[in-house]
Amino acid sequence: MTPPAVTTTEVLTPTNPRGLRDLPIEIPKIDAAEKRRAKRILDALTERYPDATCALTYTTPHELLIATILSAQCTDVAVNKATPALFKAFRKPSDYAASSPKAIEPYVKSLNFFRNKAKAVHASMTAIVEEHGGKTPQTMDELLALRGVARKTANVVLGNAFGINNGVVVDTHVNRISKRFDLAPEDAKIPEVERCLMALFPRDRWTHLSHLLIFHGRQVCKARNGLCAEDAICKRYCSNSKAQS
Repeated sequence: MTPPAVTTTEVLTPTNPRGLRDLPIEIPKIDAAEKRRAKRILDALTERYPDATCALTYTTPHELLIATILSAQCTDVAVNKATPALFKAFRKPSDYAASSPKAIEPYVKSLNFFRNKAKAVHASMTAIVEEHGGKTPQTMDELLALRGVARKTANVVLGNAFGINNGVVVDTHVNRISKRFDLAPEDAKIPEVERCLMALFPRDRWTHLSHLLIFHGRQVCKARNGLCAEDAICKRYCSNSKAQS
């Protein structure tokens, strides 16, 4: 299969049948055969991982936002070990705002770049209190204005906390599998990979798609010592597996 070309885009108009007309970004033009193949991949992963969901532990949108900020260059397992005590000490955004980065640091010191992350958590929660009445924003632009929040983090929060599909979370697993499965060009940057996935898959599945790809990446399609040659899904769709067979 030839990966979708990211230089060819479709105009997002009210007649767009895939529910993409309100997105402020352009997406690649994908032919019907590529979409059918993407559906087969999605169906196979859905059957394989029926319980795929967000691995971060949280109970409120602001907790998910904080956990996702903390997860940068860090494992979800490590974040989930740190956040229970943090969330118990600071129960609301206003609790963080009334505190300081120094007071937050002891709860996140086990994580990479904990000082910068403590500053980001304090600043983002302060902005939520001062600019959003203590409520976690539900738009991409408002989330991106918060310290420590890039598009990946915003997609995690929008999709999992609010059920809003404005994009696809592209982490290291999603990026790797997208290229191995020929869902995006090998040389595509993260924003290009996201747009390819948005074009290939139905919008109402974008959030779940990322969970499926992450599960597959952690369990089978690993960066090193992957099980591609032994896995039915990889043997069918992974270009690396085909090359080794």
